[in-house]
Amino acid sequence: MTLPARVRVTRPPLPLAPALKTAAARLCPGAPLEALSAAALAIAGGSVIGAHLRWASGEAAGVDSGWRGRGIEEALASAVA
Repeated sequence: MTLPARVRVTRPPLPLAPALKTAAARLCPGAPLEALSAAALAIAGGSVIGAHLRWASGEAAGVDSGWRGRGIEEALASAVA
């Protein structure tokens, strides 16, 4: 699957840096950001546009509305698998 040209998916080190934590909280409200076991973020133009977070008892994913349906959700899920 090909992502849009300016989008990249990354697996940042945990715990998340403050700016990444803020973005993850916006995309996945309610996720226990202090208890993550894996995280993948989609970045476009220096902004976090998608997140897939995993912790011991669950996971959550979110992509900004303008970016949905472009293969980003699948790429994020694959990155944390």
